[in-house]
Amino acid sequence: MVKILNTVDEYLSLQPKEVKSSLEKLRKAIKSAAPKAEEKISYRIPFYRLNGHLAAFVAHKNHNSFVTMSPVVIKAFKDQLKPYKISGTTIHFPHNKALPSALVKRIIRARVIENSSKSKSKSNRITKN
Repeated sequence: MVKILNTVDEYLSLQPKEVKSSLEKLRKAIKSAAPKAEEKISYRIPFYRLNGHLAAFVAHKNHNSFVTMSPVVIKAFKDQLKPYKISGTTIHFPHNKALPSALVKRIIRARVIENSSKSKSKSNRITKN
């Protein structure tokens, strides 16, 4: 039976020390860059929402992943992401080496802008109809 997780703290508490440390740094950077984002567990992983899906992260057996949910942002940061394996909108990184906080913050700020733009265009379509 799979344990039902309700909070990101619970998720992190189940991780080995090295994994937990890396993910806690990622979490801190996300929250710093998007303090109004809702933090929750969705599909059994830490997930952030602000004007739509913002980002997520997950611990795997051999690496961690930061899910940006945006091919546009991945493309915009492709030069800074060269040291990492990228799969779609996901950045994979070793358990023992956290992503640089400054890079995570820039990615999250770009995602906030992207989501805000999408949110505004949706509300414009609704008010015009």
